[in-house]
Amino acid sequence: MNDLDAPGAGVAGAQSTSGLTAESTIGEWLDDPVGGKIFRSILSESGQQESVLQPVRGITLAKLASLSNGQMTDAMVADMVGKAQSRTLQTGSGVAEVSHPESAVSAPQSWVEQVTPGRFAGKTVIVTGAGSGIGKATASRIVREGGRVIAVDVSAERLSTFRDEYHEYTIETVAGDIREESLIKEACDHAGPVIDCLANIAGIMDNFTPLHEMTDEVWERVMAVNLEGMMRLSRAVLPVMLNQGYGSIVNVGSEATLKGSVAGVAYTTSKHAVAGLSKSMAFMYGPHGIRTNVVAPGGVTTNIEAHFASQMGSERVNKILSSMPAMAQAEQLAGLITYLLSDDSANINGAIIPSDGGWSVQ
Repeated sequence: MNDLDAPGAGVAGAQSTSGLTAESTIGEWLDDPVGGKIFRSILSESGQQESVLQPVRGITLAKLASLSNGQMTDAMVADMVGKAQSRTLQTGSGVAEVSHPESAVSAPQSWVEQVTPGRFAGKTVIVTGAGSGIGKATASRIVREGGRVIAVDVSAERLSTFRDEYHEYTIETVAGDIREESLIKEACDHAGPVIDCLANIAGIMDNFTPLHEMTDEVWERVMAVNLEGMMRLSRAVLPVMLNQGYGSIVNVGSEATLKGSVAGVAYTTSKHAVAGLSKSMAFMYGPHGIRTNVVAPGGVTTNIEAHFASQMGSERVNKILSSMPAMAQAEQLAGLITYLLSDDSANINGAIIPSDGGWSVQ
């Protein structure tokens, strides 16, 4: 039993002056004397350091739980909130005052998505990974700006949910494995004779293994989704764009496109290869009016799963992850991706643009 669980902890009948809830940010929890003690106790019990939470200080406790793949349950969140709202820290003179440490980073001004009406009016755009995360945010931004989206994802259920959420817009869904020629043909058939843009967003993580520990299964799966699927769909779309004399393609890379310290060897290699594929496309097809650019996200609050299967990998990568800036929202990535897809970026071709809060310059 820790001291926050003890019956005598705090002052009887006292209420936390912080008013922490599941919708309070991780930064607010850590900076609050009661909430911070609760959180640090949980971290200590799991053998984690507070530094692992630096990138997620700006997201809510509820959001963190939803991204934890069941590691932080609703019951745990409710327990934390209950303790925070019913207890205060015990001091020699009574109830501790809520104070924010001088070292605490002030929360940045809240970002608000700004939709540009009509920017994709009359355009047909294929978006992969459209069932969740960055892909869904991108697809939804395009349809709200007047475009028609061919939404591709491995999960038919996620696609159905997406289409239901935006039922008033033009969305056609194609579910299946992005590597399969039958799915690629179906996506192109749905698009029809004109494909204005392609957003290759679908991707998966590896398990942070270094080369001597990596299995063939991990290598083949990661390369197949992150690179082969992107190559195959782009190869199918390019003849259409060549015929019409224009097009815009955005391939989503990663911070791992830029350096070798944030993932395992399979993911890092796949995302470096995205850069090479995209540069070749930009060079070859630029004179034909087809632009290809890369977006390299840093930390983003999506449901992409990542598990450490290597002690060496965990020890090496976690040192770097602790310096990662605050995680971005998927909608912020969608803002950059849709800009590059649109005519607003008419003079940009072959660029690799980080969207990582400055992580790549560290």
